[in-house]
Amino acid sequence: MRLRTAALLSIVMGVLLMGLTSPAQAATNEAIDVTGKLADTRTDPAKPVPGVKISVEKDGAEIASGTSGADGSFSIALPGAPIDLLGEVITVKIDTDTLPEGADLRDPKKTSYKVTIKTDSDIQINYAIGPATDNSVGKLTEIGQSGINGIFLGLLLALAALGLSLVFGTTGLTNFAHGELITFGALAAFLFQDQWGWAFFPAALLAVILSGAFGLANDRLLWKPLRGRGTGLIAMMIVSIGLSIFLRNIYQYFFGADNHQYTGVPAGKLWNIGSIGISPKAFYIAVVCVVVLVVVSLAVQRTRLGKATRAVSDNPALAASSGIDVDRVITTIWIVGGALAGLSGIMWGLTNGFDYQVGNKILLLVFAAVTLGGLGTIWGTMAGSIIVGLLVEMSSIILPSELKYVTALVVLVLILLVRPQGLLGRAERVG
Repeated sequence: MRLRTAALLSIVMGVLLMGLTSPAQAATNEAIDVTGKLADTRTDPAKPVPGVKISVEKDGAEIASGTSGADGSFSIALPGAPIDLLGEVITVKIDTDTLPEGADLRDPKKTSYKVTIKTDSDIQINYAIGPATDNSVGKLTEIGQSGINGIFLGLLLALAALGLSLVFGTTGLTNFAHGELITFGALAAFLFQDQWGWAFFPAALLAVILSGAFGLANDRLLWKPLRGRGTGLIAMMIVSIGLSIFLRNIYQYFFGADNHQYTGVPAGKLWNIGSIGISPKAFYIAVVCVVVLVVVSLAVQRTRLGKATRAVSDNPALAASSGIDVDRVITTIWIVGGALAGLSGIMWGLTNGFDYQVGNKILLLVFAAVTLGGLGTIWGTMAGSIIVGLLVEMSSIILPSELKYVTALVVLVLILLVRPQGLLGRAERVG
């Protein structure tokens, strides 16, 4: 059995690595460029703006500069090796005196951008040139837009959190490597597009199937042997942290630290409902999330396997004594959980882009959602995800957008202090 499982894992990883002729490090940029394109939007189509000086400063001193070309584009190489620039803070400035007569920035005050270099990829900077626009919106519009965005975010979190909740419910494992299952799906779909030239939908479908197989391999090669040896849940949680770090480094080695985007999925023209804008892509992603969540929920509630899953979650020993194959149920949950995590990584990548640690970045939100709703409860996980999504997006009305995810940490701390079992979880005595 272990040999067959090892072969399965080899196939999964082999498919992922196929076509990667060399590690990502071999393709590391020789220099980090500040790039962009200037276009005057007062004309239709927009007219390139050449001859504009762009400078880059560090610690108040200019370190590089360049001018926009005939097509309005500019590319300024930063001095120094990319690895030495990581963590540095630079300021990109536009010299408004070099703008052609009659061309002005939409926001005259926005002449510079401060950027912290986090990867070795090029830095994209855009300056809006054209007539000034009134970007102020009413408070009700801002609340409505944040509410829509919060629901969309909550549905994505529910999809990502459901697998984690199912695994916890049946095994008691708090899996910190769940984020790497999310990343696996995103990277697998990208690989099929980038290396094999597949269209997005077949690439995504195969990536979800491989994610389920990867979840199975995780259980058979690691978690099932540990359960068989009677390893405690705390020790297994620590193992999951180590597995998370290991997989994250593997992903970075082969895929690099660049941010990636899927191709062949148009964003579509923004839908306007009054003053609220809805992205067609985000809407269809939300529909996919709703359909998957409803299907999984009905399966758990009404199918024979779903009822067995609930029985194992309530009392594994009693379920086993009543004739339920507990190992088979747990195996199925790992397959479903891996597939759901992979699908959530793909959906997240469609909306926000992704890199080798996308799952780790949203893991805090996932844990906050699961903890708020109640560990191991499907409905609680969904409710918690929607609430966390709404709170995170609504907080951006008051907090800077860079701090909005801190709201999830506040929710996590408060729920652990006030109601550790979550909104829909059951209080249990420990000890």
